[in-house]
Amino acid sequence: MRPSLDTLDLQAMLAVALEEARIGLAEGGIPIGAALFDRRGNLLGRGHNRRVQEGDPSVHGETDAFRHAGRQKSYRDTIMVTTLAPCWYCSGLVRQFKIGAVVVGESVNFPGGVDWLRENGVEVVDLASPECIRLLADYIAAHPEVWNEDIGEDPETTHHAHPS
Repeated sequence: MRPSLDTLDLQAMLAVALEEARIGLAEGGIPIGAALFDRRGNLLGRGHNRRVQEGDPSVHGETDAFRHAGRQKSYRDTIMVTTLAPCWYCSGLVRQFKIGAVVVGESVNFPGGVDWLRENGVEVVDLASPECIRLLADYIAAHPEVWNEDIGEDPETTHHAHPS
């Protein structure tokens, strides 16, 4: 049975991920948080991006929450809630383990694999949270080099359109 998002308090679930994002920022890391819930809205695991803190490029918010949730018989009825649209790496985790739904705090700063997830049958809800947008936008403005590293962009080869 796929999770029914209509009966859940998605804002309260996002608040858990936002709390994790703030913890990550306070630790000197990138403010991205996530939480994995069962279909009734019970918290299974929570985490935040700790790539900077641990020097480990694989510790994204979603992977940290997934690890903290521990082994489950099935992930089909689970809901990944994340402050930012999941990157390709984390989108792959969602698909590999057949997580049933993803709730995204925002996809303005980074669209991630949202379209790909939808195309492959994952229910995705984008809450377009002003708080999530602002939190990460402020971080990106202050630490563009860390952000580019996090999303796998090489500033030497990434070309952005500049007005002439």
